[in-house]
Parts: sequence; C-alpha cells; structure tokens
Amino acid sequence: MRRRLHGEEGDAVTETVILVPVLLLLIMTVVQFGLWYHAEHVVQAAAQEGVRAARTEGSTSDEGKARAELFLAATGASIIDQPEIVVTRDAQQASVRVTGTAVSVIPGVHLDVHGEAVSPTEEFQADR
Repeated sequence: MRRRLHGEEGDAVTETVILVPVLLLLIMTVVQFGLWYHAEHVVQAAAQEGVRAARTEGSTSDEGKARAELFLAATGASIIDQPEIVVTRDAQQASVRVTGTAVSVIPGVHLDVHGEAVSPTEEFQADR
C-alpha cells in the first residue's frame, strides 16, 4: 500500500532545483581558487627565472624579460591572461615584476596575480 502525506508532492524536485545551483557554484569556487593559487605560483616562478637571467654579469634587462616570457609561455600560457613583465637592472640589483589575471571559470570574477623577485647583480673581480 502506498500512502502519501497530503501536500508533499513535488518537494524533492523543488529542493533539487534550489540545491543544485548552490552546489555547482561551490564547486566552481573551489576550482577558481585552485586556478588562482596555481597562477600565483607560476608568475612568482617566472619572476625568479627572469631575475636569474637579468642578474648575471654582462646581462641586460631585456634578457631577463625574455627568460620570464619564455617561462610563462611554457608553463602558464593557458592559466594567466594579459601577463605584464617589468624588468629593471642597475649596477647593484636586478628586479623582475610579473602581473596578470588568473583565468576565470566563474563569469565576472577577475583575480589578479603578481610575483616579484629581486637579486643583487653579479660582479666578478680579478684576483689581486
């Protein structure tokens, strides 16, 4: 025998219609955070690669920028939108700053990422 309580028809459908979008948004938020976290580490690594190239004796800031661009192209091309690389080098130190935006899986969400590395420049001196 099948008994139904009066007024409970369709409750499961209503609960599902309300709950599924909330769960999907929660899952997309977790995925978005993971992509941002990974992109943040990629731009930091690109800045470190760039500063390694820019700090060597006889190197230029253009060489540091080229190395950072190559690193981003190889590791972060699909997760970082609009990357910008700024390299400065003088007699004492080299600095590389990489900024961009992590790709978005949630419409309207734009999370910025940035990485910076600073290192003293190399200077070899002759033995005395």
